[in-house]
Amino acid sequence: MSAHEVPDGLMVSGLRTRRSFGMGNLSKEATIGAAAVLTADGLIGVRHPASLLVTLPLTGAVVGLAAVRRHGMSALAYYRAKLAWQRGYRTGTTSYRRVLLPQPYVLDLPGVGASSSLIAAHDPTSGRKVGVVHDRTTGRMTVSTLLAPRGSLMAPTSAVCSGLRTWGEVLNTMSTAEQIKGASVTIQITPGAGEALADDVQHRRRPDAPRLALDVIDELVRTTPRATAQVASWLSVTVDPCATANPPTDLAEQVGETLRVVDTLDLSGTGTDIVRRTTPTDLRRIVRSAYDPGVALARDEQFDELQWGDCGPIAADDWVESYAHDGAVSASWVLQEMPRRPIPYSTLLPLLAPGRFRRRITLGYRVLDPHEGEALLEREISAAEHRAQATAEVKGRARWSQKADYQRAEQAARQVAGGAQVVDWTLWVTVTADKPSELPAAQQELKLAVAGTRGIRMRPAFGAQAAVFAAGLPIGYNPLVK
Repeated sequence: MSAHEVPDGLMVSGLRTRRSFGMGNLSKEATIGAAAVLTADGLIGVRHPASLLVTLPLTGAVVGLAAVRRHGMSALAYYRAKLAWQRGYRTGTTSYRRVLLPQPYVLDLPGVGASSSLIAAHDPTSGRKVGVVHDRTTGRMTVSTLLAPRGSLMAPTSAVCSGLRTWGEVLNTMSTAEQIKGASVTIQITPGAGEALADDVQHRRRPDAPRLALDVIDELVRTTPRATAQVASWLSVTVDPCATANPPTDLAEQVGETLRVVDTLDLSGTGTDIVRRTTPTDLRRIVRSAYDPGVALARDEQFDELQWGDCGPIAADDWVESYAHDGAVSASWVLQEMPRRPIPYSTLLPLLAPGRFRRRITLGYRVLDPHEGEALLEREISAAEHRAQATAEVKGRARWSQKADYQRAEQAARQVAGGAQVVDWTLWVTVTADKPSELPAAQQELKLAVAGTRGIRMRPAFGAQAAVFAAGLPIGYNPLVK
């Protein structure tokens, strides 16, 4: 087997974009809306025929924008996002400056994290403090776990297959636990500066060593920092402690119920080691260093007494395709489409490879319960069949892409009938540059990393940079959890 061949057991398939039934490229909602507007235009035109000269062109323009695709989304949604950002820019809501406000706002994070608060809970099993992020609006709680991936590129095929099966069992457990609403896995890659490596080699370097050995060591010290990085990964699980027959009555019981539910997830055998539950200091460090990368190497003592609201940015500006925060600037991209062919388990490796800039990759999950997943697939099969039939009636035959999409929907239904689970998931990536002038280089590096996956299509998070940036942090925000 050559280095580029991957065994069939390590190929992943069954990835499919959810599509509702609509005419042409319109979604179901857009089709219903267009039909309703055209009906209203016709009723008005019966009494005032001259109005059709205005209403029909406007309706046609709106429907055309809804049908045309731009960056993997409808042009109507794209321009609506830009108009929403421009409206927010004029009102000043896209800029954030930390000021002293009356309680409770003085302790809030900005944007989507405004309703979150940090609770320091005691874990009786480990004797340590555990940081629990509480969403005061929904009542949900999020617990994060620090992970240490073992790596699988040089592992035996059987070990990798076992890890994939075990992770599937973890997702299966999430689908049957009504209190678990969503989860996300984040891997943060910080480029290595190289000072520690150079200092260590300098102390251990022997001047009487052979010249060739000294030259090799010097070359490694000079080039290795460009290919090394500090890797931090964590799993965040969002729980609704009150989604049970006997809901907890007070906050302390809700925290205890949340920790109990999270403990039911067994990650042993998934190819990663559990370091510990995140402490309040861990959460403060992750969040604060994301907004201000300059404090990433600070000691824990500097984060122990930090208020939760102080972990956010001092100043931030949310632009259409970038997010400036505390002197640094970030760009966030979201998943547009996965490859329609089976892909190897290591397809995300180019995104996880070290580079010049800090990168944060997050996989968000929402596991549907068996009944909801089965009903969803039935709707998807019906929608795919109706799209193919409608195209065949107009053009004489259905497109091959529609036939293939129908086959993939049937394949997913067969897998679910065999015991598989339906997972609603997505991917988003954030790259951070220390200076605004370095942002084009950081975006170019991210674009090359996405292209290196050979099939995954991503696009900038237009008008939602601050929200996607926060979604990769353990602050309790998961876009898939409604």
